[in-house]
Amino acid sequence: MSNRALTIVLVTFFILLAAGFMGFYYNTTRSLPKSLPIIGNEGHKVDTFTFYNQDGKLITEKDVAGKVYVVEYFFTTCKGICPKMNENMTKVYQAYRGNPDVLILSHSVDPESDTVAAMKAYSQRFNADAKQWMFLTGTKQRLYDMAFDSYLISAVDSTRPTSVEEAFIHDNHFVLVDHNGRLRGRFYDGLKPAELDTLITDIHVLLDEKEKEKN
Repeated sequence: MSNRALTIVLVTFFILLAAGFMGFYYNTTRSLPKSLPIIGNEGHKVDTFTFYNQDGKLITEKDVAGKVYVVEYFFTTCKGICPKMNENMTKVYQAYRGNPDVLILSHSVDPESDTVAAMKAYSQRFNADAKQWMFLTGTKQRLYDMAFDSYLISAVDSTRPTSVEEAFIHDNHFVLVDHNGRLRGRFYDGLKPAELDTLITDIHVLLDEKEKEKN
């Protein structure tokens, strides 16, 4: 065999070998389940809380234990980003409506105005079932403590203010929490449809994780 022919044979062999390896790698990685990163310092989890939903029912961390849930902060009189965020949130709500393992927690940043009655009226704009999509109000101190300390809202756009009186959260991100109370995935931009699609997919990933932990 001439040197030229030998070279052609070797090149062809290595091309086929590389193609076979890439095909194997692609099929193997595609079959692996997606894993979402954990946000926050090691061991970080959502703290205990006590709020009221749009029906005036007391809601605590026990009501969301073992659930996958999405968190946002808004206020009912907002004329800016909040209406669009909650219109987009309905996409998440409709994707998992009736699934008891998925919740949405919409927290008020203006509890002085956002009474239970105001939250109820607002929730009706989205035909929200209070058992699954909870519009929560309570003391400003606790609402903001949860935003900054548990949901790490300040990690996105701002530093934590020195006092709650100075604080006003107007953030466009949704936070995803797994069934173990850990923040997962990333901070999802509630104004971007593509981010909502990713969030819906990531919720499914966490539901799969939960199911696998049972077995």
